Amino acid sequence: MKIVLAEKVSPATLAILQKEPGWNCVTADKITDLHAELADADALIVRSAVQADAALLASAPRLRIIGRAGVGVDNIDAAEATKRGIVVMNTPGANAVAVAEFTLGLMIAMARDIPRANATMHAAKWDKKSLQGSELRGKTLGIVGCGRIGLEVARRANSFGMTVLGYDPFIAPVIARENSITLVPIDEIFSSSDFLSLHVGLTPQTEGLINKTSLAIMKKGVRIVNCARGELIVDEALAEAVRSGKVAGAALDVFRHEPLHKSPTPSPYIGLDNVLLSPHIAGSTDEAQEAIGIQLANQVRDFLKLGVVQNAVNVASLSEEEYAELSPYIEMADRLGQLLGHATGSGTTNTSLGQVEGISLTYNGRLAQLKTDLLRNAAIAGILHGADGVNRINASAAAADRGIRVQEDKREHVPGGTGATLSLTIHWARKSSNENSERGDWTGLATVLHGHSPRLLSYDGIDIEAELAGTLIVIRNHDVPGVIGRIGTLLGESQLNIASFALGRRRASGPAAPAADATESAAPQALAVIQLDTAAAPSALEKAVADLRSVPAITSVRVVDLPLL
Repeated sequence: MKIVLAEKVSPATLAILQKEPGWNCVTADKITDLHAELADADALIVRSAVQADAALLASAPRLRIIGRAGVGVDNIDAAEATKRGIVVMNTPGANAVAVAEFTLGLMIAMARDIPRANATMHAAKWDKKSLQGSELRGKTLGIVGCGRIGLEVARRANSFGMTVLGYDPFIAPVIARENSITLVPIDEIFSSSDFLSLHVGLTPQTEGLINKTSLAIMKKGVRIVNCARGELIVDEALAEAVRSGKVAGAALDVFRHEPLHKSPTPSPYIGLDNVLLSPHIAGSTDEAQEAIGIQLANQVRDFLKLGVVQNAVNVASLSEEEYAELSPYIEMADRLGQLLGHATGSGTTNTSLGQVEGISLTYNGRLAQLKTDLLRNAAIAGILHGADGVNRINASAAAADRGIRVQEDKREHVPGGTGATLSLTIHWARKSSNENSERGDWTGLATVLHGHSPRLLSYDGIDIEAELAGTLIVIRNHDVPGVIGRIGTLLGESQLNIASFALGRRRASGPAAPAADATESAAPQALAVIQLDTAAAPSALEKAVADLRSVPAITSVRVVDLPLL
Protein backbone atom coordinates (compact mmCIF):
# COMPACT_ATOMS: atom_id res chain seq x y z
CA MET A 1 0.00 0.00 0.00
CA LYS A 2 1.09 3.55 -0.70
CA ILE A 3 -0.36 6.29 1.46
CA VAL A 4 0.31 9.90 0.54
CA LEU A 5 0.06 12.34 3.46
CA ALA A 6 -0.18 15.58 1.50
CA GLU A 7 -0.21 17.83 4.57
CA LYS A 8 1.55 17.80 7.92
CA VAL A 9 0.13 15.32 10.46
CA SER A 10 1.03 14.45 14.03
CA PRO A 11 3.76 11.85 14.71
CA ALA A 12 1.10 9.57 16.27
CA THR A 13 -0.90 9.63 13.03
CA LEU A 14 2.11 8.63 10.97
CA ALA A 15 3.16 5.95 13.45
CA ILE A 16 -0.14 4.07 13.12
CA LEU A 17 0.25 3.78 9.36
CA GLN A 18 3.98 3.03 9.43
CA LYS A 19 3.39 0.04 11.71
CA GLU A 20 1.76 -1.86 8.85
CA PRO A 21 4.32 -4.05 7.06
CA GLY A 22 4.89 -3.18 3.43
CA TRP A 23 3.11 0.17 3.61
CA ASN A 24 4.89 3.11 2.01
CA CYS A 25 3.97 6.39 3.72
CA VAL A 26 5.00 9.51 1.77
CA THR A 27 4.92 12.61 3.99
CA ALA A 28 4.32 16.19 2.88
CA ASP A 29 7.97 17.23 3.30
CA LYS A 30 9.03 14.65 0.69
CA ILE A 31 6.48 15.62 -1.98
CA THR A 32 7.67 17.75 -4.89
CA ASP A 33 4.88 16.91 -7.37
CA LEU A 34 1.62 15.74 -5.78
CA HIS A 35 0.08 14.69 -9.10
CA ALA A 36 3.05 12.45 -9.86
CA GLU A 37 3.10 11.06 -6.33
CA LEU A 38 -0.55 10.02 -6.60
CA ALA A 39 -0.03 8.01 -9.80
CA ASP A 40 0.37 4.79 -7.81
CA ALA A 41 -1.16 5.80 -4.47
CA ASP A 42 -3.88 3.82 -2.67
CA ALA A 43 -4.77 6.47 -0.09
CA LEU A 44 -4.56 10.25 0.23
CA ILE A 45 -4.68 12.10 3.54
CA VAL A 46 -5.33 15.85 3.55
CA ARG A 47 -6.35 18.62 5.90
CA SER A 48 -7.80 21.81 4.42
CA ALA A 49 -5.12 23.26 2.15
CA VAL A 50 -4.88 20.60 -0.58
CA GLN A 51 -7.65 20.80 -3.18
CA ALA A 52 -8.64 17.25 -4.09
CA ASP A 53 -10.48 18.34 -7.22
CA ALA A 54 -11.28 16.46 -10.42
CA ALA A 55 -7.88 17.31 -11.95
CA LEU A 56 -5.99 15.92 -8.97
CA LEU A 57 -8.14 12.78 -8.81
CA ALA A 58 -7.56 12.19 -12.53
CA SER A 59 -3.89 11.71 -11.74
CA ALA A 60 -4.67 9.00 -9.15
CA PRO A 61 -6.04 5.95 -10.99
CA ARG A 62 -5.36 3.58 -8.08
CA LEU A 63 -6.71 5.81 -5.33
CA ARG A 64 -9.26 4.05 -3.10
CA ILE A 65 -9.71 6.44 -0.20
CA ILE A 66 -9.31 10.10 0.71
CA GLY A 67 -9.07 10.85 4.42
CA ARG A 68 -9.80 14.37 5.67
CA ALA A 69 -8.31 15.28 9.05
CA GLY A 70 -11.27 17.33 10.23
CA VAL A 71 -14.99 17.67 9.53
CA GLY A 72 -15.36 19.93 6.50
CA VAL A 73 -14.77 18.40 3.08
CA ASP A 74 -15.22 21.53 0.95
CA ASN A 75 -11.74 21.00 -0.49
CA ILE A 76 -12.65 17.52 -1.79
CA ASP A 77 -14.75 16.89 -4.89
CA ALA A 78 -16.87 14.14 -3.33
CA ALA A 79 -19.02 13.71 -6.43
CA GLU A 80 -15.95 13.11 -8.60
CA ALA A 81 -14.54 10.78 -5.96
CA THR A 82 -17.79 8.81 -5.93
CA LYS A 83 -17.75 8.52 -9.68
CA ARG A 84 -14.24 7.11 -9.46
CA GLY A 85 -15.13 4.70 -6.66
CA ILE A 86 -13.09 6.56 -4.05
CA VAL A 87 -14.36 6.62 -0.48
CA VAL A 88 -14.11 10.01 1.22
CA MET A 89 -13.86 9.95 5.02
CA ASN A 90 -13.74 12.70 7.61
CA THR A 91 -13.38 12.72 11.40
CA PRO A 92 -16.49 14.14 13.06
CA GLY A 93 -16.64 14.28 16.82
CA ALA A 94 -12.92 14.05 17.53
CA ASN A 95 -12.84 17.68 18.67
CA ALA A 96 -16.21 17.62 20.46
CA VAL A 97 -14.69 17.94 23.93
CA ALA A 98 -12.47 20.84 22.84
CA VAL A 99 -15.44 22.76 21.43
CA ALA A 100 -17.59 22.00 24.48
CA GLU A 101 -14.91 23.21 26.89
CA PHE A 102 -14.42 26.36 24.83
CA THR A 103 -18.18 26.99 24.86
CA LEU A 104 -18.31 26.78 28.66
CA GLY A 105 -15.23 28.97 28.87
CA LEU A 106 -16.94 31.66 26.80
CA MET A 107 -20.04 31.47 28.99
CA ILE A 108 -17.94 31.98 32.13
CA ALA A 109 -15.97 34.79 30.48
CA MET A 110 -19.22 36.62 29.67
CA ALA A 111 -20.85 35.98 33.05
CA ARG A 112 -17.80 37.26 34.99
CA ASP A 113 -16.70 39.92 32.48
CA ILE A 114 -13.19 38.45 32.41
CA PRO A 115 -11.99 40.21 29.22
CA ARG A 116 -12.78 43.67 30.67
CA ALA A 117 -11.23 42.73 34.00
CA ASN A 118 -8.02 41.79 32.21
CA ALA A 119 -8.05 44.94 30.08
CA THR A 120 -8.54 47.30 33.06
CA MET A 121 -5.76 45.64 35.02
CA HIS A 122 -3.36 45.99 32.08
CA ALA A 123 -4.38 49.65 31.99
CA ALA A 124 -3.30 49.92 35.66
CA LYS A 125 -6.90 50.34 36.88
CA TRP A 126 -8.39 48.60 39.94
CA ASP A 127 -12.02 48.66 38.77
CA LYS A 128 -13.41 46.02 41.13
CA LYS A 129 -16.79 47.62 41.82
CA SER A 130 -17.88 47.62 38.17
CA LEU A 131 -16.89 44.00 37.65
CA GLN A 132 -19.47 42.20 39.75
CA GLY A 133 -20.66 39.31 37.61
CA SER A 134 -23.11 36.44 37.85
CA GLU A 135 -22.90 32.68 38.32
CA LEU A 136 -23.81 29.90 35.89
CA ARG A 137 -25.43 28.00 38.75
CA GLY A 138 -29.20 28.16 38.59
CA LYS A 139 -29.26 29.67 35.11
CA THR A 140 -31.02 28.12 32.12
CA LEU A 141 -28.90 27.04 29.16
CA GLY A 142 -30.66 26.49 25.84
CA ILE A 143 -28.82 24.21 23.41
CA VAL A 144 -29.90 24.22 19.77
CA GLY A 145 -28.56 20.99 18.29
CA CYS A 146 -27.94 18.01 20.57
CA GLY A 147 -25.40 16.10 18.53
CA ARG A 148 -21.97 15.09 19.81
CA ILE A 149 -20.89 18.61 20.75
CA GLY A 150 -24.28 19.66 22.12
CA LEU A 151 -24.34 16.62 24.41
CA GLU A 152 -20.81 17.34 25.65
CA VAL A 153 -21.86 20.93 26.44
CA ALA A 154 -24.93 19.67 28.30
CA ARG A 155 -22.88 17.28 30.44
CA ARG A 156 -20.55 20.06 31.52
CA ALA A 157 -23.37 22.55 32.08
CA ASN A 158 -25.07 20.03 34.38
CA SER A 159 -21.97 19.96 36.57
CA PHE A 160 -22.30 23.74 36.97
CA GLY A 161 -25.84 23.34 38.29
CA MET A 162 -27.52 24.77 35.20
CA THR A 163 -30.96 23.83 33.90
CA VAL A 164 -30.47 22.54 30.36
CA LEU A 165 -33.11 22.87 27.65
CA GLY A 166 -32.54 21.33 24.23
CA TYR A 167 -34.01 21.54 20.75
CA ASP A 168 -33.22 18.80 18.28
CA PRO A 169 -35.93 16.92 16.34
CA PHE A 170 -33.45 14.15 15.65
CA ILE A 171 -32.54 12.99 19.15
CA ALA A 172 -34.53 10.34 20.98
CA PRO A 173 -36.07 11.41 24.33
CA VAL A 174 -34.16 8.66 26.15
CA ILE A 175 -30.79 10.12 25.08
CA ALA A 176 -31.91 13.57 26.21
CA ARG A 177 -33.04 12.22 29.59
CA GLU A 178 -29.74 10.42 30.12
CA ASN A 179 -27.99 13.79 29.71
CA SER A 180 -30.51 15.76 31.84
CA ILE A 181 -31.77 17.70 28.82
CA THR A 182 -35.40 18.78 28.67
CA LEU A 183 -36.49 18.82 25.04
CA VAL A 184 -38.72 21.77 24.16
CA PRO A 185 -39.83 23.62 21.00
CA ILE A 186 -37.32 26.11 19.72
CA ASP A 187 -39.46 29.12 20.61
CA GLU A 188 -39.32 27.97 24.25
CA ILE A 189 -35.55 27.72 23.95
CA PHE A 190 -35.49 31.33 22.82
CA SER A 191 -37.92 32.63 25.46
CA SER A 192 -36.54 30.71 28.47
CA SER A 193 -32.76 30.70 28.10
CA ASP A 194 -30.32 32.83 30.07
CA PHE A 195 -27.54 31.42 27.89
CA LEU A 196 -28.07 30.17 24.33
CA SER A 197 -25.53 27.95 22.57
CA LEU A 198 -25.72 26.93 18.92
CA HIS A 199 -24.52 23.50 17.75
CA VAL A 200 -26.34 22.81 14.47
CA GLY A 201 -25.16 22.48 10.90
CA LEU A 202 -25.87 25.00 8.19
CA THR A 203 -29.00 24.23 6.16
CA PRO A 204 -31.65 26.38 4.47
CA GLN A 205 -33.74 25.88 7.62
CA THR A 206 -31.02 26.98 10.07
CA GLU A 207 -29.44 29.85 8.12
CA GLY A 208 -30.29 33.09 9.88
CA LEU A 209 -31.76 31.24 12.85
CA ILE A 210 -30.81 34.10 15.16
CA ASN A 211 -32.60 37.01 13.58
CA LYS A 212 -34.74 40.00 14.50
CA THR A 213 -37.81 37.81 15.10
CA SER A 214 -36.12 35.19 17.27
CA LEU A 215 -34.20 37.83 19.22
CA ALA A 216 -37.47 39.63 19.99
CA ILE A 217 -38.83 36.68 21.96
CA MET A 218 -35.64 36.10 23.95
CA LYS A 219 -35.16 37.14 27.56
CA LYS A 220 -33.70 40.56 28.17
CA GLY A 221 -30.10 39.95 29.19
CA VAL A 222 -29.62 36.67 27.31
CA ARG A 223 -26.07 35.71 26.37
CA ILE A 224 -25.43 33.91 23.06
CA VAL A 225 -22.56 31.61 22.10
CA ASN A 226 -21.89 30.45 18.54
CA CYS A 227 -19.13 27.93 17.91
CA ALA A 228 -20.99 26.21 15.06
CA ARG A 229 -21.53 28.16 11.81
CA GLY A 230 -21.34 31.89 11.25
CA GLU A 231 -24.31 31.84 8.89
CA LEU A 232 -26.67 30.84 11.72
CA ILE A 233 -26.76 34.48 12.84
CA VAL A 234 -28.00 37.61 11.09
CA ASP A 235 -25.11 39.78 12.22
CA GLU A 236 -26.79 43.16 11.97
CA ALA A 237 -29.76 41.97 14.04
CA LEU A 238 -27.56 40.55 16.80
CA ALA A 239 -25.31 43.64 16.89
CA GLU A 240 -28.35 45.89 17.25
CA ALA A 241 -29.74 43.68 20.03
CA VAL A 242 -26.42 43.97 21.87
CA ARG A 243 -26.36 47.74 21.48
CA SER A 244 -29.94 48.06 22.75
CA GLY A 245 -29.24 45.91 25.82
CA LYS A 246 -31.66 43.17 24.80
CA VAL A 247 -28.67 40.81 24.55
CA ALA A 248 -26.24 41.17 27.46
CA GLY A 249 -23.39 39.55 25.63
CA ALA A 250 -22.36 37.37 22.72
CA ALA A 251 -19.35 35.15 22.12
CA LEU A 252 -18.63 34.29 18.49
CA ASP A 253 -15.97 31.90 17.20
CA VAL A 254 -17.34 31.56 13.64
CA PHE A 255 -18.37 34.13 11.03
CA ARG A 256 -20.01 34.39 7.63
CA HIS A 257 -16.73 35.56 6.15
CA GLU A 258 -13.47 34.27 7.57
CA PRO A 259 -11.09 35.96 8.20
CA LEU A 260 -13.14 39.03 9.14
CA HIS A 261 -11.01 41.34 7.03
CA LYS A 262 -12.14 39.43 3.92
CA SER A 263 -15.76 40.39 4.54
CA PRO A 264 -17.19 42.72 1.87
CA THR A 265 -18.50 44.93 4.68
CA PRO A 266 -16.99 45.80 8.07
CA SER A 267 -18.09 43.52 10.90
CA PRO A 268 -20.86 45.14 12.99
CA TYR A 269 -19.32 43.58 16.11
CA ILE A 270 -16.08 45.54 16.03
CA GLY A 271 -16.05 47.97 18.94
CA LEU A 272 -18.78 46.23 20.96
CA ASP A 273 -17.07 45.49 24.28
CA ASN A 274 -19.61 42.86 25.36
CA VAL A 275 -19.11 40.78 22.20
CA LEU A 276 -16.22 38.31 22.50
CA LEU A 277 -14.61 37.41 19.18
CA SER A 278 -12.19 34.54 18.49
CA PRO A 279 -10.73 33.33 15.16
CA HIS A 280 -12.44 29.92 14.80
CA ILE A 281 -10.33 28.21 17.45
CA ALA A 282 -12.95 26.26 19.45
CA GLY A 283 -11.68 22.90 18.19
CA SER A 284 -8.03 23.90 17.98
CA THR A 285 -6.29 22.20 20.87
CA ASP A 286 -3.22 19.98 20.85
CA GLU A 287 -5.31 17.11 22.18
CA ALA A 288 -8.07 17.57 19.59
CA GLN A 289 -5.67 17.71 16.67
CA GLU A 290 -3.90 14.60 17.96
CA ALA A 291 -7.24 12.81 18.39
CA ILE A 292 -8.33 13.77 14.87
CA GLY A 293 -5.09 12.43 13.37
CA ILE A 294 -5.23 9.16 15.29
CA GLN A 295 -8.90 8.63 14.43
CA LEU A 296 -8.25 9.23 10.73
CA ALA A 297 -5.21 6.94 10.64
CA ASN A 298 -7.24 4.14 12.21
CA GLN A 299 -10.09 4.67 9.73
CA VAL A 300 -7.76 4.61 6.71
CA ARG A 301 -5.94 1.53 8.01
CA ASP A 302 -9.18 -0.37 8.67
CA PHE A 303 -10.51 0.44 5.24
CA LEU A 304 -7.36 -0.60 3.39
CA LYS A 305 -6.94 -3.80 5.42
CA LEU A 306 -10.52 -4.86 6.12
CA GLY A 307 -12.77 -2.85 3.82
CA VAL A 308 -14.48 -1.24 6.83
CA VAL A 309 -15.99 2.16 6.00
CA GLN A 310 -16.27 4.65 8.87
CA ASN A 311 -17.44 8.26 8.74
CA ALA A 312 -17.63 8.32 4.95
CA VAL A 313 -19.23 11.38 3.38
CA ASN A 314 -20.03 9.88 0.00
CA VAL A 315 -21.71 6.76 -1.28
CA ALA A 316 -20.23 3.34 -0.54
CA SER A 317 -18.41 1.23 -3.09
CA LEU A 318 -20.56 -0.13 -5.92
CA SER A 319 -19.77 -1.43 -9.36
CA GLU A 320 -20.35 1.03 -12.17
CA GLU A 321 -23.42 -0.92 -13.29
CA GLU A 322 -24.87 -1.15 -9.78
CA TYR A 323 -24.38 2.54 -9.12
CA ALA A 324 -25.92 3.51 -12.46
CA GLU A 325 -29.10 1.59 -11.60
CA LEU A 326 -29.31 2.60 -7.97
CA SER A 327 -28.32 6.27 -8.00
CA PRO A 328 -31.73 7.69 -9.12
CA TYR A 329 -33.43 5.79 -6.30
CA ILE A 330 -30.83 7.01 -3.79
CA GLU A 331 -31.73 10.57 -4.73
CA MET A 332 -35.45 9.75 -4.58
CA ALA A 333 -35.09 8.26 -1.09
CA ASP A 334 -33.30 11.38 0.17
CA ARG A 335 -35.99 13.69 -1.21
CA LEU A 336 -38.83 11.56 0.19
CA GLY A 337 -37.08 11.64 3.56
CA GLN A 338 -36.81 15.43 3.42
CA LEU A 339 -40.51 15.73 2.58
CA LEU A 340 -41.55 13.58 5.53
CA GLY A 341 -38.94 15.17 7.79
CA HIS A 342 -40.58 18.55 7.27
CA ALA A 343 -43.86 17.06 8.49
CA THR A 344 -42.24 16.18 11.81
CA GLY A 345 -40.98 19.72 12.27
CA SER A 346 -37.39 19.46 11.12
CA GLY A 347 -37.34 23.19 10.45
CA THR A 348 -36.71 25.82 13.10
CA THR A 349 -40.22 26.63 14.24
CA ASN A 350 -42.24 25.28 17.14
CA THR A 351 -44.66 23.39 14.90
CA SER A 352 -42.95 20.06 15.48
CA LEU A 353 -45.26 17.12 16.05
CA GLY A 354 -42.63 15.69 18.35
CA GLN A 355 -39.49 13.62 18.37
CA VAL A 356 -38.66 10.99 15.77
CA GLU A 357 -38.76 7.61 17.52
CA GLY A 358 -38.53 5.22 14.60
CA ILE A 359 -38.20 4.91 10.83
CA SER A 360 -39.63 2.08 8.73
CA LEU A 361 -38.65 1.36 5.14
CA THR A 362 -40.22 -1.12 2.72
CA TYR A 363 -38.47 -1.80 -0.60
CA ASN A 364 -40.91 -3.07 -3.21
CA GLY A 365 -40.35 -4.85 -6.52
CA ARG A 366 -36.97 -4.38 -8.16
CA LEU A 367 -35.63 -2.30 -5.24
CA ALA A 368 -35.93 -5.33 -2.97
CA GLN A 369 -33.39 -7.12 -5.18
CA LEU A 370 -30.75 -4.38 -5.01
CA LYS A 371 -28.24 -3.38 -2.36
CA THR A 372 -30.44 -1.25 -0.15
CA ASP A 373 -27.94 0.09 2.42
CA LEU A 374 -27.48 3.29 0.46
CA LEU A 375 -31.22 3.67 -0.07
CA ARG A 376 -31.80 3.31 3.65
CA ASN A 377 -29.08 5.81 4.52
CA ALA A 378 -30.26 8.30 1.93
CA ALA A 379 -33.80 8.17 3.32
CA ILE A 380 -32.55 8.60 6.89
CA ALA A 381 -30.23 11.44 5.85
CA GLY A 382 -33.22 13.13 4.21
CA ILE A 383 -35.31 12.78 7.37
CA LEU A 384 -32.43 14.06 9.51
CA HIS A 385 -31.71 16.87 7.04
CA GLY A 386 -30.32 19.69 9.15
CA ALA A 387 -28.75 17.50 11.82
CA ASP A 388 -25.09 18.41 12.06
CA GLY A 389 -22.73 16.09 10.20
CA VAL A 390 -25.30 13.55 8.99
CA ASN A 391 -24.74 12.22 5.46
CA ARG A 392 -25.74 9.28 3.29
CA ILE A 393 -23.01 7.05 4.66
CA ASN A 394 -23.19 7.71 8.40
CA ALA A 395 -26.96 8.22 8.58
CA SER A 396 -27.73 4.83 10.14
CA ALA A 397 -25.11 5.35 12.82
CA ALA A 398 -26.41 8.87 13.43
CA ALA A 399 -29.93 7.49 13.88
CA ALA A 400 -28.66 4.87 16.32
CA ASP A 401 -26.76 7.52 18.28
CA ARG A 402 -30.02 9.44 18.63
CA GLY A 403 -31.96 6.38 19.77
CA ILE A 404 -34.04 6.18 16.58
CA ARG A 405 -35.14 2.65 15.66
CA VAL A 406 -34.82 1.71 11.98
CA GLN A 407 -36.80 -1.20 10.52
CA GLU A 408 -36.53 -2.52 6.96
CA ASP A 409 -38.67 -4.89 4.92
CA LYS A 410 -38.31 -6.21 1.36
CA ARG A 411 -41.15 -7.29 -0.91
CA GLU A 412 -39.95 -8.52 -4.27
CA HIS A 413 -43.36 -9.54 -5.59
CA VAL A 414 -45.89 -6.72 -5.46
CA PRO A 415 -49.03 -7.06 -7.58
CA GLY A 416 -49.76 -4.19 -9.96
CA GLY A 417 -48.31 -0.72 -9.93
CA THR A 418 -44.78 0.39 -10.72
CA GLY A 419 -41.91 -2.07 -10.59
CA ALA A 420 -39.77 -0.33 -7.92
CA THR A 421 -41.11 1.74 -5.04
CA LEU A 422 -39.98 2.81 -1.59
CA SER A 423 -42.43 3.16 1.28
CA LEU A 424 -41.07 5.32 4.10
CA THR A 425 -42.69 5.90 7.49
CA ILE A 426 -41.64 8.16 10.36
CA HIS A 427 -42.93 7.17 13.79
CA TRP A 428 -43.13 10.20 16.10
CA ALA A 429 -44.10 10.84 19.70
CA ARG A 430 -44.85 13.91 21.79
CA LYS A 431 -46.24 14.93 25.14
CA SER A 432 -49.55 16.75 25.05
CA SER A 433 -50.50 19.63 27.33
CA ASN A 434 -51.77 17.19 29.96
CA GLU A 435 -48.43 15.31 29.89
CA ASN A 436 -49.95 12.26 28.19
CA SER A 437 -47.90 10.65 25.43
CA GLU A 438 -49.21 10.83 21.88
CA ARG A 439 -47.88 8.93 18.91
CA GLY A 440 -48.39 9.03 15.18
CA ASP A 441 -46.94 8.22 11.78
CA TRP A 442 -46.16 10.01 8.54
CA THR A 443 -45.89 7.75 5.50
CA GLY A 444 -44.89 8.36 1.89
CA LEU A 445 -44.53 6.15 -1.17
CA ALA A 446 -42.25 7.14 -4.06
CA THR A 447 -40.61 5.85 -7.21
CA VAL A 448 -38.48 7.05 -10.13
CA LEU A 449 -40.02 7.69 -13.53
CA HIS A 450 -38.19 7.98 -16.87
CA GLY A 451 -34.98 6.87 -15.18
CA HIS A 452 -34.33 10.20 -13.46
CA SER A 453 -37.50 11.83 -12.10
CA PRO A 454 -38.28 11.13 -8.39
CA ARG A 455 -42.05 11.00 -7.90
CA LEU A 456 -44.31 10.98 -4.87
CA LEU A 457 -47.08 8.39 -5.30
CA SER A 458 -48.81 8.50 -1.93
CA TYR A 459 -48.67 10.70 1.14
CA ASP A 460 -50.20 9.72 4.47
CA GLY A 461 -52.57 7.31 2.75
CA ILE A 462 -53.70 9.74 0.05
CA ASP A 463 -52.79 8.78 -3.51
CA ILE A 464 -51.11 11.61 -5.39
CA GLU A 465 -48.51 11.98 -8.13
CA ALA A 466 -46.03 14.82 -7.78
CA GLU A 467 -42.42 15.48 -8.70
CA LEU A 468 -40.07 15.64 -5.72
CA ALA A 469 -38.10 18.66 -6.86
CA GLY A 470 -37.96 22.42 -6.39
CA THR A 471 -40.09 24.50 -4.05
CA LEU A 472 -43.18 22.55 -3.02
CA ILE A 473 -46.18 23.90 -1.14
CA VAL A 474 -47.96 21.02 0.62
CA ILE A 475 -51.54 21.84 1.58
CA ARG A 476 -54.05 19.84 3.62
CA ASN A 477 -57.66 20.87 3.37
CA HIS A 478 -61.27 19.79 3.72
CA ASP A 479 -62.52 18.65 0.33
CA VAL A 480 -65.11 21.36 -0.29
CA PRO A 481 -65.87 23.52 -3.35
CA GLY A 482 -63.74 26.56 -4.04
CA VAL A 483 -60.51 25.59 -2.30
CA ILE A 484 -58.49 24.94 -5.46
CA GLY A 485 -59.58 28.20 -7.02
CA ARG A 486 -58.78 30.10 -3.83
CA ILE A 487 -55.29 28.56 -3.73
CA GLY A 488 -54.60 29.61 -7.32
CA THR A 489 -55.86 33.11 -6.68
CA LEU A 490 -53.75 33.66 -3.58
CA LEU A 491 -50.59 32.35 -5.23
CA GLY A 492 -51.26 34.54 -8.25
CA GLU A 493 -51.74 37.61 -6.07
CA SER A 494 -48.29 36.94 -4.60
CA GLN A 495 -46.81 36.64 -8.13
CA LEU A 496 -46.00 32.94 -7.61
CA ASN A 497 -46.32 30.90 -10.78
CA ILE A 498 -47.46 27.28 -10.53
CA ALA A 499 -45.35 24.73 -12.40
CA SER A 500 -47.51 21.76 -11.42
CA PHE A 501 -50.54 21.20 -9.22
CA ALA A 502 -51.11 17.66 -7.93
CA LEU A 503 -54.29 16.69 -6.11
CA GLY A 504 -55.37 13.73 -4.04
CA ARG A 505 -58.15 13.04 -1.58
CA ARG A 506 -59.31 10.60 1.04
CA ARG A 507 -62.99 10.01 1.53
CA ALA A 508 -64.18 10.24 5.14
CA SER A 509 -65.82 7.15 6.57
CA GLY A 510 -69.58 7.12 7.00
CA PRO A 511 -72.20 9.23 5.18
CA ALA A 512 -71.12 12.42 3.49
CA ALA A 513 -71.47 15.57 5.53
CA PRO A 514 -74.20 18.06 4.58
CA ALA A 515 -73.06 20.99 2.49
CA ALA A 516 -73.57 23.41 5.37
CA ASP A 517 -71.12 21.42 7.47
CA ALA A 518 -68.69 20.78 4.66
CA THR A 519 -65.74 22.37 6.43
CA GLU A 520 -66.20 20.31 9.58
CA SER A 521 -63.75 17.53 10.38
CA ALA A 522 -66.18 14.91 9.06
CA ALA A 523 -65.77 16.25 5.53
CA PRO A 524 -63.53 14.35 3.09
CA GLN A 525 -59.86 15.27 3.39
CA ALA A 526 -57.76 16.44 0.46
CA LEU A 527 -54.09 17.03 -0.30
CA ALA A 528 -52.42 19.37 -2.77
CA VAL A 529 -48.73 19.42 -3.70
CA ILE A 530 -47.93 22.56 -5.67
CA GLN A 531 -44.59 23.01 -7.41
CA LEU A 532 -43.47 26.57 -8.11
CA ASP A 533 -41.64 27.09 -11.40
CA THR A 534 -38.93 29.41 -10.05
CA ALA A 535 -37.34 30.21 -6.72
CA ALA A 536 -39.80 32.46 -4.95
CA ALA A 537 -38.86 35.67 -3.18
CA PRO A 538 -38.99 34.92 0.57
CA SER A 539 -41.37 37.82 1.26
CA ALA A 540 -43.78 36.76 -1.49
CA LEU A 541 -43.75 33.15 -0.36
CA GLU A 542 -44.20 34.13 3.27
CA LYS A 543 -47.23 36.28 2.38
CA ALA A 544 -48.76 33.54 0.27
CA VAL A 545 -48.38 30.98 3.06
CA ALA A 546 -49.97 33.34 5.58
CA ASP A 547 -52.87 34.01 3.21
CA LEU A 548 -53.39 30.30 2.55
CA ARG A 549 -53.43 29.51 6.26
CA SER A 550 -56.22 32.04 6.74
CA VAL A 551 -58.56 30.08 4.44
CA PRO A 552 -61.03 28.25 6.77
CA ALA A 553 -61.09 25.01 4.77
CA ILE A 554 -57.27 24.70 4.75
CA THR A 555 -55.90 22.85 7.77
CA SER A 556 -52.16 23.05 7.14
CA VAL A 557 -49.64 24.62 4.78
CA ARG A 558 -45.96 23.68 4.57
CA VAL A 559 -43.17 24.75 2.25
CA VAL A 560 -40.55 22.16 1.35
CA ASP A 561 -37.45 23.19 -0.61
CA LEU A 562 -35.90 20.33 -2.54
CA PRO A 563 -33.04 20.47 -5.06
CA LEU A 564 -33.96 21.09 -8.67
CA LEU A 565 -33.49 18.24 -11.11
